[in-house]
Amino acid sequence: MMGKVPLFSPSSTVSSALPGYVALCLALQVHSLVSAQFTVTGPAHPITASLGGEAFLPCHLSPRMDAQSMEVRWFRSQYSAVVHLYHDGQDQYGEQMPEYQGRTELLKDHITDGSVSLRIRDIQPSDDGQYKCFFQSRVAYEEALLELQVAGLGSDPDISVEGHQDGGIQVVCRSSGWYPEPEAQWRDLQGKLFPSASEKISQEAGGLFQTEIAIVLTEESNQKVSCCVRNPRLDQERESAISIAELFFPRVDAWTVVLGVILALLVVLIALAGYCLWRQHREKDKLQAELKWRSARLYTVDVTLDPNTAHPNLILSEDQKTVTYDDRRQDRPDNPERFNTYPIVLGTNGFTGGRFYWEVEVGDKINWTVGVCRESVIRTGKVRLTPGNGYWAVWLRDGKYEACTSPPKIPLPTGIRPSRVGVFLDYEAGEVSFYSVTDRSHLFTFTDTFSGTLHPYFYVGYKEEGKNTAPLIICPVPAQAKGNLCP
Repeated sequence: MMGKVPLFSPSSTVSSALPGYVALCLALQVHSLVSAQFTVTGPAHPITASLGGEAFLPCHLSPRMDAQSMEVRWFRSQYSAVVHLYHDGQDQYGEQMPEYQGRTELLKDHITDGSVSLRIRDIQPSDDGQYKCFFQSRVAYEEALLELQVAGLGSDPDISVEGHQDGGIQVVCRSSGWYPEPEAQWRDLQGKLFPSASEKISQEAGGLFQTEIAIVLTEESNQKVSCCVRNPRLDQERESAISIAELFFPRVDAWTVVLGVILALLVVLIALAGYCLWRQHREKDKLQAELKWRSARLYTVDVTLDPNTAHPNLILSEDQKTVTYDDRRQDRPDNPERFNTYPIVLGTNGFTGGRFYWEVEVGDKINWTVGVCRESVIRTGKVRLTPGNGYWAVWLRDGKYEACTSPPKIPLPTGIRPSRVGVFLDYEAGEVSFYSVTDRSHLFTFTDTFSGTLHPYFYVGYKEEGKNTAPLIICPVPAQAKGNLCP
């Protein structure tokens, strides 16, 4: 008797599931092919680089293949923290971190074999740590982890005797410029370690470390010791030695103590006397400078600006006392008296003899020149401001107050930043003197022989910190010393 035929036969089940199995196998095979395209390999050990030097981080594909069309990305802890990026056959710097700009180079001599190296120049403490080398093709990507260890030797230990402490002599050893943290210790001539009285390691600006280690030497201890500071990463050290003479441990009697106290008092008294004489001399010079300034003010003249000499970018006030630089050129006639190269204007006043004084408000300007010049100076082209070329002036350039002498220029003694400058011309004496009205001090005096007509000289300067330059103002000089300031 025949059995019942099953509703679903095995052959029908296999045939219905076959397409799914085939698809699964193909997917697994494709995944295997993608993930098995290549691996990325770097050095198994950390790479050490010296501060200020160069580091080479090697990385290659296995199996070796042409990586010219791949993306090669070097980054730190995050994918977006780009150290260097190579893509579309060339280096890309748009995503590079600012601290690596201008310091990296991808060495591509063997990129067709899948081998590249990253060169990092001017190694800094912040370069220390892990890097990832990332390769990506059209179908696969892999990365390798590398470690860069930055190391730097610091300065030779500086040993100093700090004085008596705890019945002995305290000796301190200091050294700076180390990376990473150094190890410091005291040794005797036989290399035996001495326990330190104190030890301190601190971090300097820029990430470097400095160490300070102290020891107290007594008469019973070995009086010749060395301080050794070691970089554990480089296994290198720097060492300095010192010998403490027995004179540091004297048997002092009462007369020696008294004599020492007397000598110390004499030194203090001499120092105080010298300081008092210096202060007295300084106050005398200051008083003489103020008296000369007050005398010069007696020759105050009303100076106005000459519009016929003003550079086209200069704007003069209606009273011709204020001059300002503007980006827009003014519509002015082109005459031979006009300065066309630099923003310069002369005073209308012409001096052929006598004494004359005027004051110019420079305020907080960071770029200006004031003084006098010959009427015959060149108005076009570049001219060096020197007495030989007909200029007697002082200026502020790049934060420096200087007298425009023949090279080199002479720095001005500006204890307080002058916001107002006085100019005094003594034609017959051949002198042009400059004063800081702010603190009534003398700045500089030119001595020369004058001929022809001299005019007040004003250079306004160009833009200051992204905006139009502040004006120069010819100030009215008060009738009394405590008169009003410039309007």
